Amino acid sequence: MDKVKHQSWEQLPNGYLSRTPMFQFVILCLIFPLWGAAASLNDILITQFKTVFTLNDTATAFVQSAFYGGYFLMAIPASILIKKTSYKLAILTGLLFYIIGCGMFFPASHVATYSMFLAAIFAIAIGLSFLETSCDTYATMFGPQATANKRLNVANVLIPLGDIMGIVLGKYLIFGEGGNIADKVAKMSKAEAEVYNQHLLQLTLRPYKYILIVLIIIFIVLAITKMPRAKAMSSESAEAQPKLGETFHYLFHNKRYMKGVLCQFIYAGMQTTVWSFTIRLALRLDSHISDSAASTFMIYSYIAWFFGKLVANWFLNRYSITKVLTWFSLLGTISLIVTFTIPNLTAVIAAIVTSFFFGPEWPTIYAHTLDQIHEKKYTETGGAFIVMALIGGAIIPAVQGRVSDLSGSMQFSFIVPAICFTLITLYFWTEHRWEKQHPNEVHDGE
Repeated sequence: MDKVKHQSWEQLPNGYLSRTPMFQFVILCLIFPLWGAAASLNDILITQFKTVFTLNDTATAFVQSAFYGGYFLMAIPASILIKKTSYKLAILTGLLFYIIGCGMFFPASHVATYSMFLAAIFAIAIGLSFLETSCDTYATMFGPQATANKRLNVANVLIPLGDIMGIVLGKYLIFGEGGNIADKVAKMSKAEAEVYNQHLLQLTLRPYKYILIVLIIIFIVLAITKMPRAKAMSSESAEAQPKLGETFHYLFHNKRYMKGVLCQFIYAGMQTTVWSFTIRLALRLDSHISDSAASTFMIYSYIAWFFGKLVANWFLNRYSITKVLTWFSLLGTISLIVTFTIPNLTAVIAAIVTSFFFGPEWPTIYAHTLDQIHEKKYTETGGAFIVMALIGGAIIPAVQGRVSDLSGSMQFSFIVPAICFTLITLYFWTEHRWEKQHPNEVHDGE
């Protein structure tokens, strides 16, 4: 085993560590809320851009398409960088792209075109793709294998705090003037509306100034901190390094792994579409509510998500993860059925409750799917494919937006995520049945 003087951990041959170095793990965990803040700000931007650029529901979904398209395109390059260098360098690269993307909002606010803002969002997404591809897998390797799932769930508990931070920044710095943006613009002349829209675009800069400061501090702290390698020792030999073709063949023929990737695709799209349109749903169901007041529902959603993670972690420490996730997914499905069927603000409350059941989904699907890779030399690329599944966040919101435009009902369009949660319930139910039939082949440390 690889042990360095004054080092509190030992590097095990399979890539895991003998114990979790707490200071380094805390630094790693602090990165998780950063992509939560970026994702929740998208929900604010969708509402604002719809009015400023006169968009329909399908076009507003392009914000998420740009965001998750960046994830999809850069996950494999990120995994290659990890393979050839280290998790630390991949994380620093992600933070750098995140900083560049935030900086692009400043010229975008002056160019004042939808495409320029999408380019800035895409640049941020490139950074986040590097961050998630590295941080999610890195967290699972940051200690003994038996507790890999628990570590990832602990780190993910902080993501809702980032989401809350993003939505609060948006609520007070972008929507802080009160009222409903669409109603205000409707009462203005064309010239007045153009001036006001330009003012609104300047407001988008405010939250990104604060995020930039945090990013730069985290970048410096990480750069000067010694981090574990956390990679399988066998990969050090060129002969043992698998080529991409060999890796793809192994992963694509691993049926349980591929089912997990598909499940993550569906989940990513479902979570994104619920959060993208919750504010819009509230505005449609109550025409008297302001944009700022409607954004408060997203704060409640992220708080519910946070507590959902805490409650789920309690259950995950006591019961099979597949059993816990089956029940969470089933109850989440019921919440979404209420969302698209009850024609009043009860629907919004049900959408918020759904976020509670989102709690354990992403990290548990990730760790459970990654655990189906029994040849650990394929871990980095396997993790990249799971991150690429976030492309669901680009596709499924566009589907829901299209359903909303065609049906003329934002509420009815929530049938799309309801179907998604039903499929996820079936996935975990079948996984639980498989594990009961093959108890000796369960590898997720339950």
